[in-house]
Amino acid sequence: MKQLTAAEIDVAPEEPPFNSTKRPQIHSSWIRESSQRLEPHLRLFCFPYAGGGVSIFRTWAEDLPAGIQLCPIQLPGREDRLAEKPYDRLQALIPALADHLHPYLNDFPFAFFGHSMGALVSFELARELRRRNSMGPLRLYVSGYRAPQLPDPDPAIHDLPDGEFLSELRRLEGTPDEVLENEELTRLLLPALRADFAVCETYTHIYQRPLSCPIMAFGGIEDREIRREELEAWREQTEDTFHLRMLPGNHFFIHSAREQLLEMLAVDLS
Repeated sequence: MKQLTAAEIDVAPEEPPFNSTKRPQIHSSWIRESSQRLEPHLRLFCFPYAGGGVSIFRTWAEDLPAGIQLCPIQLPGREDRLAEKPYDRLQALIPALADHLHPYLNDFPFAFFGHSMGALVSFELARELRRRNSMGPLRLYVSGYRAPQLPDPDPAIHDLPDGEFLSELRRLEGTPDEVLENEELTRLLLPALRADFAVCETYTHIYQRPLSCPIMAFGGIEDREIRREELEAWREQTEDTFHLRMLPGNHFFIHSAREQLLEMLAVDLS
């Protein structure tokens, strides 16, 4: 399945304590502040699945604790960035993300959540921040994506003709039905979908030492392509604690089991 929706490392130097007395406004086309919290103590950056944008997370803020500032990531080529060219290689996307997020990673602690392709992006972004000796996430939440060191058993589809590509998307059940059933929406999203699949399908995992932050993985009990053992393998990517939570639903359980998922996130981040 094409999972939707990216040398030795020096130890990061000790960072100065977070300044929680003020919150600068976020001014970036890459980040949306979905929650206006006066005194947040943590930012939760959320990374969407392939073809998705910040609207995926539009209702999350209302069910998260008041101290968490929700910051969904808007990649080029979708929603209000539709006119921009999407990235089709993770090795180009990750440095760009790190550059744009850097101003907002030092004033408050933060965590990453990524679903499907977003899980891969958030994982590699955490490794990029470590490479730069930057502050890393307190938690990494990976959802609906096999551990990155595991090979993808399916052939690539991102360069198939449109008809075949869309047929594969339906077969893989990795793209919401409301997208595939809307011809105009599909036409608009096709470049981003192809690019996002290319990001995943051209990814090559390079071994590095595990991350120092805890990892929590989420999976859908009815997801026919992502097996529990593939999610369990994420434990190899952390030196800290690992937990796996299985929720009812298919690949898009983040919508159907939204309340349960957000409750688990709220408890873990409290």
